[in-house]
Amino acid sequence: MTDRAYAWFEEKQRDRGINLEEVKGRLRALQIETPSWAFGDAGTRFKVFRHSDAPRTPYEKIDDAALVHRLTGLCPSVAIHIPWDHVEDYSKLTRHAESVGVRIGAVNPNLFQDDEYMLGSVTNPDAAVRRKAITHLLDCVDIARETGSKDLSLWFADGTNYPGQGHLRQRKAWMQEALQEMYHALDPSMRMLIEYKFFEPAFYHTDLADWGMAYNAAIKLGDQAQVLVDTGHHAQGTNVEHIVAYLIDENKLGGFHFNSRKYADDDLIVGSMNPYELFLIFHEIVSASLDGEASIRETVDNIAYMIDQSHNIEPKIPAMIRSVLNVQTGYAKALLVNREVLAEAQAAGDVLGAEEAVRQAFECDVSPLVKMMREEQGLPQDPMRAYKERYGDGTMYRV
Repeated sequence: MTDRAYAWFEEKQRDRGINLEEVKGRLRALQIETPSWAFGDAGTRFKVFRHSDAPRTPYEKIDDAALVHRLTGLCPSVAIHIPWDHVEDYSKLTRHAESVGVRIGAVNPNLFQDDEYMLGSVTNPDAAVRRKAITHLLDCVDIARETGSKDLSLWFADGTNYPGQGHLRQRKAWMQEALQEMYHALDPSMRMLIEYKFFEPAFYHTDLADWGMAYNAAIKLGDQAQVLVDTGHHAQGTNVEHIVAYLIDENKLGGFHFNSRKYADDDLIVGSMNPYELFLIFHEIVSASLDGEASIRETVDNIAYMIDQSHNIEPKIPAMIRSVLNVQTGYAKALLVNREVLAEAQAAGDVLGAEEAVRQAFECDVSPLVKMMREEQGLPQDPMRAYKERYGDGTMYRV
């Protein structure tokens, strides 16, 4: 059935002028980093629901990430969060990851959990608290060095809740000073990926509230600083794909934290709320990889695709499988846009023709393509079914 479905799919795409071998080559190169914290117990501000299969140590989190990679072939690295994933010997953790078929990915400092950070971390009015936060950032650079990680992923909860609570320009200066000190500690092969969020937990102002602020900070730092786009960290109606295209063109798009949100938070499975947005993000990335200058193509080649989700009511491993498969699907659809037809319609001012060229790719059912690819790679055609057949609903996974 797979061969027949794929043959039909291949014929349809050939009729549309799509070279499927090129598409498959690009799809095979896709790598999506999973986060250690998504496998552990987590919750909302109201409740943490305990899961019997949740990992108890950083080593077990890596084991779970490795299982997702074995089933999907998409996730060779796992991000760690410090101090949630603190261990005494990071070289041992690195060797363990390698032994189960993955590697340590981005290192994420935690600058929002300690009581001292109630009024901010690197922008706290207390100099001693600011120094504590910067020391933690520098420690995370050392951890990245020990684990072989190339990316430091930075998100700051710093902000204020009331007018007059903080000196906004002073806080901006403190933020830049902290980032600068960390930047100088990086090895030449490392990057700082600066994330932003327009509100929550700070409700009056956030020190890094949007992509422009993150971009400005990265510009001041240098080439090893780029912007990280979290797809759930925007106001309603924000054109995220436009932000993506702009940052690519400025050589400042470093990576993504993929997730979805319906209203204000960012912990739902990526692609579950607005799969068209995910597709359009990849459409801009694919476009830049094909028609961009050499520096732009280099930027695209080094984008870090990462999941950032906190699965509250979902079983952890199936939720992560669904997440990475949704990303793969969105990317596969974007690769099916007929770029020649689109360019002709754009040049002719054919509004509906251009929109149709994009929408036609989004409406393609790419399941025959990805199933055939998995078969060729020796992977389960349906990773979710393969997991359920072995572990059921997952509640007996670790018992």
